[in-house]
Amino acid sequence: MLTLWIVALAPASALADPPDDETYILDHPDAPWWLSAQLNVILQAQPGFAARTTGPHSFDPNDHVEASYITTIYGAYELTPSTALAICPESAGGQGLSDGFGIAGYPNLDTVHAPDLGATPYLARAYIDQIIPLSDQFENGMRGPLRPWRKLPTRRLEIRAGKFSVVDVFDLNGSAVDTHVQFMNWTIDNNGAYDYASDTRLYTLGGSVEYAEPGVAIRFGEFLMPTTANGYDYDYDVVHARGENAEIEVHGAVGEHPGIVRLLGYMNHARMGNYDEAIAGFRSGADSAIDVTKSRRAGRIKYGAGLNIEQEIAANAFVFARLGWNEGQNESFANTEVDNTVLVGIDLRGELWQRPGDRMGLAVVTNGISASHREYLHLGGEGFLLGDGGLQYGRESIFEAFYTARAVRGVFPAIDIQVVENPGYNIDRGPVVIGSLRLHIEL
Repeated sequence: MLTLWIVALAPASALADPPDDETYILDHPDAPWWLSAQLNVILQAQPGFAARTTGPHSFDPNDHVEASYITTIYGAYELTPSTALAICPESAGGQGLSDGFGIAGYPNLDTVHAPDLGATPYLARAYIDQIIPLSDQFENGMRGPLRPWRKLPTRRLEIRAGKFSVVDVFDLNGSAVDTHVQFMNWTIDNNGAYDYASDTRLYTLGGSVEYAEPGVAIRFGEFLMPTTANGYDYDYDVVHARGENAEIEVHGAVGEHPGIVRLLGYMNHARMGNYDEAIAGFRSGADSAIDVTKSRRAGRIKYGAGLNIEQEIAANAFVFARLGWNEGQNESFANTEVDNTVLVGIDLRGELWQRPGDRMGLAVVTNGISASHREYLHLGGEGFLLGDGGLQYGRESIFEAFYTARAVRGVFPAIDIQVVENPGYNIDRGPVVIGSLRLHIEL
């Protein structure tokens, strides 16, 4: 549920244009404070599809339509030229298709896998942002939501602490990170194999430290894990439960066209279950039903890595890619049920066809799971997202295309199509075709 313009949160980290005067309905003065709001509504429809098996966490094979929305208020204040506070109340409501279950690369990142949460407002982000200048030279801060900086030192340390999302800082990509004006799919806007620390709504408590200079950034973060998979509550036993993240980002160019490469590594400590132990307990007869939660132990470690590339190929035309992998033995715990992923796509800006503010994109992602994970699902096991009651394994591959228009200042309607092959990694189900309409408004 990333609810920011990518350039607003990490100006040194994306090949993207800053918001212009037409991005918002209202003017935002050049002041030490920032106040804005947004509304993102997504309507999705799925016609029926063939399904030889259907289980408790399967994607519903019958025709159905659902709508979701997120309303966010962004507030930030530059206390000094090097210290800022940010706060972000939010309300998320409506439903996702099939209540958010049954597809690892879920088609709407704005929804959560907990339909009982409802639309009660909550505090999504509240943190302090501290800049430590390491240079006397300054660059444009590209101010925006939660980012009031008007100027930033070109070489600096930046420390964030409080409540926010891990992917506000890590695994950014100027072409695939924002459900507001870009793609909608969970594993296109995020690296599906990146099981980053988060609660059900994809936020957490913690902090990050980043060193940035022209062409290079290095960042590290420590965050709280949930007490259970896809859980609401944070585990404060940081000796046995925490998420560690590290990333290096390098800027370069192919000819005159800039590009960025990011290499990510993470290690989650939590009270996780283990697929092999769950399988052994079931096959030995010790457990009457296969259930990974029965094998949970404090201090288990899930680790993985990701590669993230974005490259300009011509003015207002970009290609991007992600690779991701995790160890796949301990249970998927916080993000989604993906152990390896490959993503490629293209992002085109409307200046190419005389429609500034418009954009379109095409992407293909293929997701997989480990041998232990697939055997667990084959034997009838359930994860927090998947569980067909028996799995005939095949990679889950997804195609998505979208077009976002700027109808008038601050108003962005969009149309989107997704095709999911082998939903939930099951060759006995699908393909699924999902059509979407989106309305995004920025105040």
